[in-house]
Amino acid sequence: MNSFNYEYPVRQHFGKGCAESAIKEEMKRVEAKCVMLAYGGASLKRTGLYDKVKAWLEESGKTVIDFGGIMPNPTYAKVQEGARIARSEQVGFILAVGGGSVIDCCKIVSAQAMMDEDVWDAWYNDHRMPTKFIPMGAVVTASGTGAEQNNGAVITHEEKKLKQPLFGAFHSFAVLDSDLTKTLPIKQVVSGAFDTLSHCMETYMGKPQTTNLTDEINEAVMRNVIKNLRRLIANPNDDFARDELMWASALAENSLLKLGKQTDFQCHMIEHAVGAYTDCNHGQGLAVIHPAVYRHLLDAGKEKLARMAEEVWAAAMVNISSRVPTPPGRATKMSLWASIRSLRSLRLSHGISMSRSGKVLPPRSTSVGTTPMVLPPFAFTALPMQSIRPELQPPKTR
Repeated sequence: MNSFNYEYPVRQHFGKGCAESAIKEEMKRVEAKCVMLAYGGASLKRTGLYDKVKAWLEESGKTVIDFGGIMPNPTYAKVQEGARIARSEQVGFILAVGGGSVIDCCKIVSAQAMMDEDVWDAWYNDHRMPTKFIPMGAVVTASGTGAEQNNGAVITHEEKKLKQPLFGAFHSFAVLDSDLTKTLPIKQVVSGAFDTLSHCMETYMGKPQTTNLTDEINEAVMRNVIKNLRRLIANPNDDFARDELMWASALAENSLLKLGKQTDFQCHMIEHAVGAYTDCNHGQGLAVIHPAVYRHLLDAGKEKLARMAEEVWAAAMVNISSRVPTPPGRATKMSLWASIRSLRSLRLSHGISMSRSGKVLPPRSTSVGTTPMVLPPFAFTALPMQSIRPELQPPKTR
């Protein structure tokens, strides 16, 4: 492994039914009286969770400021709206209740509210990260993104047609109560599991590619996601499987699986570019992109793909203690393709679809809403920003 330094700031409250006690405990640590309650659509109110969380905050002596309507693939305009509210209401703490979109949006709100200049320009033009933030906490209702575990966010700048990372605040705490995921459609749970699996694979395929402890932990997390996704599909009331998927999501993004590794998250960069033009579901986009990218990595990533086939996909299907180890030197073309086929098969078996009609995805980019006119510009925006020469401009679309 490469050398590393590791420090982690987020307290974890994990367990079925832990939300009320965790929020009330954390509010004792929060000196600010004015708390912004941030959330997505109407489902939080329809399920009654909004009223519960607001009551818990008020019982803790807090004044609650509403910030709702955060959309999937949160926009930069929504970030600016939240920052304006935070300034005008003198918000001293932000509680994000939702999935990755709500949490990501709030990370950048927490930074922009404390800055005079534009946070997007500060990063992409001046290469400066924000240094002051409104403190935050997160209550996760849709696991998979692991957004509550880090300070990175993905924001869509609609005017620029860019979906890019920005950096904001770490949460002081994260509440991981699997009961809160039960209101989600099962398709969204599946999408979240694919996002977790993608986070694992993106790091696993990074460098160094020699077998190491970080990657062996990663293999265990991937096996767990595959196994418990199947369990939850078979029985949506399986609380154990929900718990396991929620904790796997956290482990995939709390930096543990990245220790000693170098990676570029290339599938995520491609999906972000696709999402900027099509607004496709993040997890579903990744489920389409990964098999396609790995077909192009058969030579460069042959050892890792072969090991993934054996230690992850084969092991997820049977008891690991009963398997016969594959002899050394068996990294055949068949074993390399096994990882790609297994990943694609998992996606198809759970009926992941990009279309509103609910049709199962074929392995083509057109199924995520792309067209020949859209492909060239999102190929440009998928590149790391610092690698694009100024004289190269994305082709214009009609």
